[in-house]
This record gives sequence, structure tokens and C-alpha cells, in this order.
Amino acid sequence: MTDIRQLPEAFLEEMKGLLGEEYQLYRESFKEPWKPGLRVNTQKLSPKELKALVPWKLEPVPWTDNGFYYEPGSACSQPDSPALESDARPSKHPCYYAGLYYLQEASAMTPAAMLPVEPGDMVLDVCAAPGGKSTELAAKLKGEGMLVSNDISYSRARALLKNLELTGAGNICVTSEEPGKLAKIWPLFFDKILVDAPCSGEGMFRRDEDMIKDWEEHGPSYYAPIQREILRQAVSMLKPGGMLLYSTCTFSRMEDEENIEFLLSEYPEMELVPLKLSRVPGGVDGVGLPGCIRLFPHKVRGEGHFLALLRKKGAFRNGAGKARTEAIECADTVNDRKPSEGTLVREALEREECLLRRGKKGGRFLGEAAGKSRKIAPDLKKLPELAAFLDSCAVCWEEARLSVVQDQVYYLPRGLEQGLPLRFLRTGLLLGELKKGRFEPSQALAMALKKGEYPNVLNLPEGDERVLRYLKGETISLQREEGTRKDWCLVTYCGYSLGWAKGNGMTLKNKYYPGWRWQ
Repeated sequence: MTDIRQLPEAFLEEMKGLLGEEYQLYRESFKEPWKPGLRVNTQKLSPKELKALVPWKLEPVPWTDNGFYYEPGSACSQPDSPALESDARPSKHPCYYAGLYYLQEASAMTPAAMLPVEPGDMVLDVCAAPGGKSTELAAKLKGEGMLVSNDISYSRARALLKNLELTGAGNICVTSEEPGKLAKIWPLFFDKILVDAPCSGEGMFRRDEDMIKDWEEHGPSYYAPIQREILRQAVSMLKPGGMLLYSTCTFSRMEDEENIEFLLSEYPEMELVPLKLSRVPGGVDGVGLPGCIRLFPHKVRGEGHFLALLRKKGAFRNGAGKARTEAIECADTVNDRKPSEGTLVREALEREECLLRRGKKGGRFLGEAAGKSRKIAPDLKKLPELAAFLDSCAVCWEEARLSVVQDQVYYLPRGLEQGLPLRFLRTGLLLGELKKGRFEPSQALAMALKKGEYPNVLNLPEGDERVLRYLKGETISLQREEGTRKDWCLVTYCGYSLGWAKGNGMTLKNKYYPGWRWQ
């Protein structure tokens, strides 16, 4: 915990003016420990199902159905259970390695909870690393539509990719670009956009004293222009009718309400969608701008946060009947204000016309539902091992969405054009790699497969000492009643995927991804 005496006097004076009579309560909140939390990955299981698998006491976070506070060290002691020797540490539990939850501070759960993402949406998370918000957005999509998760830092984007793949998200693109480049590629493209902007971090002072040093070097006046430029680019990528959620973890009005006021004055096509305070018990209205939500650590069980939801006026309809008049009017408005942005909008409309003229191209199915006959697409006959593997899965693979790049096999999200000039870390689900005609499935595919979707499985129950041995990368021996295993075997914990092993009779050669191993 941070000692409040470490906080800069200039910041404390600002907070005194902002909070008035509540300022002393804010100061006293620094005497209280921050409350850690976890969010259930609903792509894989329900909160009720997770509670039955983990040993900690979980208390609901009031503003999201799948978020919980947990008490460090509250796990029941299980000395005879080597596989769960770190029960008191959620980052070491097998359920974490199965991607069943994400460790996240409670207030940080609010942005993804407040953005109304629906299955099938095209969604952009502009400043996505390390992935807490993106993993929840992916869960909301339920495998439909596409999530583009971007971070300008390549190293941070790599951590983002790991977290998305750990949760089993497949309909994703992970990029590392500045937002302006994304705007040139995807104008008027996204239904929902999350801008959890880089900020001065005032709301995190209680939890992370390093944020204080950053504030002294780069305060609100440094971040506000950056935030406005990101918002400009985000607006140009948002479809008419689309929604944008702006959030920060700072208290500065310059970075919060003033940025929203700027956006509303600069872009008349944008309107504020009031957020209901009842959705966040303890949250308060924006300062001088009702409809936004502020979270203060002396009023909620969480750290400081700011949220504002905006909508672009107008609407696109699906298919050939899109509301193009409204889009053209939007293009004219932007063109009058900024020629470069107007050009981007018109290019998007021209591309849309081209797609409508060509018509939709639907992919053939490589497989049907489990138990039914499957057809292997002709071009896969040149890759029999890949074709056989895909055919063994109870998954409806669409031929048009398969892509092979430098022997890497990907399953692309619907709506993603190939060959875009962006720095991608991932396009869709990495299925695996071709090695001299042989196919080796990926860790990402293992995490994406659900119960019943792969036939050759070794399920390790709670308390089995082989769970920890597998996660450490060791060879696994089979018990007599488990029979023999050949070829690729999916290792699961309580029915949830951990990774691959290669069967060799009564032993399994460990193929768990080295970079993810239990340390």
C-alpha cells in the first residue's frame, strides 16, 4: 500500500478542490488494503461452475455478473493434494492455466462491462494490453464477429496475445500499431470501440506507488493531447450507430470530462449515452458532465476510474440495404472539418459498394456437427494430416476462413481481409504448424477447444499429482484403467483444456507450450 505522504502536494491540492468535504475520506482510504479480484471466463464456464472448482471465498463485484473479490490466503488447506500446492495463489492454480478466469482489479472490470457488445459485432480495443478488458470483450462476442486488440507497444502486445489465447479466444486479431494507422485501414468499420486510454494513473496511486513517479514526470497535461488524438482516430473507425466507451484510471478532469466535452464539440455526430449510476453502486456522476461515471476508492471497493459511453448518430443496416445516405452525410461533415478524415470515410463507402457488387462469398464447411458425416475440402487433400485432424474435431470449420502462412495454419475471423498492411501478432486462431506435411496443433487451439470437440482426451481430476507435473513440462504416465494413447492427446483438468501431449502407449510426451509452464 502507498503511504499518502508520498503523494505530490500539487495532486493533493487538486483532489481537495475536486472532493471538497469528502477529501478526508479519500485520504483515509489509503489506510485500507486494495481488494484483489478475478473475472470468470464465461467462454468456458459459468461463475457457479468456477466456484465449485476453486478453494477461495469469492464475493461478487456488484457491477458485473462474472466478477469476484477474493481473499488472498483464504484457500482451504489440502496438504494431500500436490497438484494444488498453491491454492492460496490464484495465479498458480490449475484453473488459471486452463483459462477459466482472469485476475483483474474490480474497478478495471467496469469498461468492458459497460460497453454493450453483442455476438457478431466488429469490436476494437484500441489500447488493449495486458488484456483484461479484451478477454471480457471476447467472451461477450461468444465466438461470433471479430475482436481487434491493439497496443502500440510490441512487448505489451505479446502479453496481450498470451492472455487472449489462454482464455480460448479465436475470433481475434492482435495488432501493434498507432491508432492512426488502424484508422486508414478500417474507417467506419467497427460496431463497438473501447478506448481505455493511457493516462496519468491518479486512480492507481493507492495500489501502485510507481504511478506517482510517472505523474511527476508526465502529468495530465502530457496525456490529455494523446488521449484526444486517440479519440479522433477512434471516431473515424466507428460506424454510424456504433458505440464508443472511453475510460481512464485517473481523476483529472482534463483527462476525463474535458476530453468528452472536446469530443462532443468537435464531432457533432457523436452523442453522450448516459450511464446509469445504479449499475455501479458507489459510483458518482461526472464532474460538470452528468451521464459519465466516476469511481473513487473511498466510495467503492475498488480503485479510481472514469467512464463515458458515446454513440455515433445514424445507423447501418445489414446487407445491401445499408443506410448509405446517413453515412454519406457523415462523410461530408467530416470532410468539411478535416479533408484527410473525409477521404477515409469516402474510401470506406467505395469499398463497401465494391463488396456489395461482388456479393457475399460463403465458405464451404469442412465438417458438420458431431456425429454427422463430414466432407473434406478438395484443396486439403494435399495436406492429409491436417485434413484428418480437422475432420476429427467436432467443429464446423469453414474452408474460406483457413489460411496457411509460412507453414502456420490459421482460422480467420469472418470479415477479416487478408494481406492488410498492419503489424499483426495474430490473425484469428492459430491452429498449428505444418512440418514436412505433418500437422502439429497449437497451444492456442488446445485452449479454444471445448468439452466434446476433440476425441482423444486425458482428463486429470482435482488432486491428481500429474496436473502439476504436466504444467511443469514433464512426461506423464498413464494408469492401467486409462488405457493406451496414440497420436495427439488433449490433456484436461476437470474437463477443461490445458494443452497437448503426444501418446506413446502408456506414456504421454509433454507438448505443453514452454513459455506457459508452471514456475
